[in-house]
Amino acid sequence: MFVIVGYVVVLAAIFGGFAMAGGHLAALFQPLELLMIFGGAIGAFLVGNTNKAVKATLKALPGVFKGSAYTKALYMDLLALMYDILTKIRKEGLMSVESDIENPESSGLFSKYPNVLKDHHVIEFMTDYLRLMVSGNMDAMQIENLMDNELETHHHEGHVPAHSINKLADGMPAFGIVAAVMGVVHTMESVGAPPAELGQLIAHALVGTFLGILLAYGFVGPLGGLLEQKLDESGKMLQCVRTTLLASLNGFAPALAVEFGRKVLYSTERPGFTELEEHVKRK
Repeated sequence: MFVIVGYVVVLAAIFGGFAMAGGHLAALFQPLELLMIFGGAIGAFLVGNTNKAVKATLKALPGVFKGSAYTKALYMDLLALMYDILTKIRKEGLMSVESDIENPESSGLFSKYPNVLKDHHVIEFMTDYLRLMVSGNMDAMQIENLMDNELETHHHEGHVPAHSINKLADGMPAFGIVAAVMGVVHTMESVGAPPAELGQLIAHALVGTFLGILLAYGFVGPLGGLLEQKLDESGKMLQCVRTTLLASLNGFAPALAVEFGRKVLYSTERPGFTELEEHVKRK
């Protein structure tokens, strides 16, 4: 939602200011300039990225127009789920959750938290390490090292779309200059034309530079920053699971293990101690 609002503000400020200064908006409408800028940028994007990177970027882009899914309510449900699992393990042993982690969709524990269950990455991360805990063949240090490696891989993989978009934005001003140079070349070919016509040709050429910079910093570039923020949010869910499970492996009671997980959350979404405790009891 804020992406659309931001785009509207950019257009209103730039074109509105130009019109208020007495400029003619029709002079800025140059479809051929846009074709050269967008066509060149998309071509360079395809050349500079692998097939996997292109697919990952196209898959990630629709998500920038949606609000954040990582709310306080979701984190509270995640911590409540972790508390239920660890409590069951503490009371009945590790083998008691084997059926839950093998089929979380049909599990009574997981089905109480449908919002968490929808996040397949979090569920897969959680169940994989619970499965390792059930196996009993790895100690806390080994599991922690494996978790860190997986989180690092997740971060690098998730950073690919943001990096691709940022590189695309970096190239658009250059393609705007290319479009402007092509316009100047066309102007020089028409050097015998009347001054009024030459003035129009030069204005059209300069629009290419303007559009390249505007598209880069007003439209495409901000999407790269937004993708990075969303990546950090998704990684925080995994980090919360990691911290809670490691605390449990090191012998802390479920209530304290969940408190460890609560502490790693961002302050804007982190529930209070009493708030989380009441939520867990209610669930």
